[in-house]
Amino acid sequence: MFVAPMYRPPMPVASITTSTVTANGVDFGLLEAGTGPLALCLHGFPDTAQTWRHLLPRLADAGFHAVAPFMRGYAPTSVPPDGRYQTAALSTDANALHDVLGGDPGAVIIGHDWGAMATWGAANAEPQRWSKVVGLAVPPGSAMGTAFVTNLEQVQRSWYMFFFQHFLADLVVPANDFAFISMLWAQWSPGYAAADDVALVRAALHDPANLAAALGYYRATLGDGYQDPELATIQAGVGEMPSQPTLYLHGADDGCVGSEVAEAARATAPANVTVEIVAGAGHFLQLERPDFVNDRIVGFLTSPPG
Repeated sequence: MFVAPMYRPPMPVASITTSTVTANGVDFGLLEAGTGPLALCLHGFPDTAQTWRHLLPRLADAGFHAVAPFMRGYAPTSVPPDGRYQTAALSTDANALHDVLGGDPGAVIIGHDWGAMATWGAANAEPQRWSKVVGLAVPPGSAMGTAFVTNLEQVQRSWYMFFFQHFLADLVVPANDFAFISMLWAQWSPGYAAADDVALVRAALHDPANLAAALGYYRATLGDGYQDPELATIQAGVGEMPSQPTLYLHGADDGCVGSEVAEAARATAPANVTVEIVAGAGHFLQLERPDFVNDRIVGFLTSPPG
């Protein structure tokens, strides 16, 4: 059953509509704009589908059917009955949405944060579905995993991931009107006025079941969260570079994943993967510098192959 968001600011462009679909056993709430080949946009934590509010109209104007789902467990999307929150489950969600939304070989996929990891997994698991791939804020390949064991500054930035393994997180994160979430946005994107975005996160995670789902992503990655053995092959693909033409964008001032991690990904990227550092932006670069980021994404997606 869908839970109505507690807070919904006005859409900046009237062409964005809302709808619901069922895919991979989950009822997804969607934001949509335009018609044409599918452009699937996946959000991360602590965020919502509204993170793509600037990009969706631009994609629609460029001839795409732009769709941003609220990820599994984030209201108004349902809490998945299968209890799967590993990244491979997010990747299978993306590929299932491709089916339900009438995707074709011209479809493209775009992801930020957890959505980026889901994008890498989806693109590697079923490359025939996605003609081009875009990721933001969590780089493709092995750079992120390597940073956890070789880069103490990144380990320090990622402290919250380890905190989320403890039951206290279920109490601390929602306390004082989700002050924890406001703190993360301030640390990850210094100087960005995130009040409206944080209000949307409160709405999506207000119910304890939704918050447990969002924390479940981390517990399935670093803790004792459920790992479906049938998804092991797809899970392995999350850590691989896509084979499609791929654009990766990273904020120079990202307080969540240091730009040096993106530089490490650049050093090992094959010719089909372009890595760019965006000056004057932190973790939520699609909101901090929307014109620049959207110009870069739309230009990449509409450019001829090769």
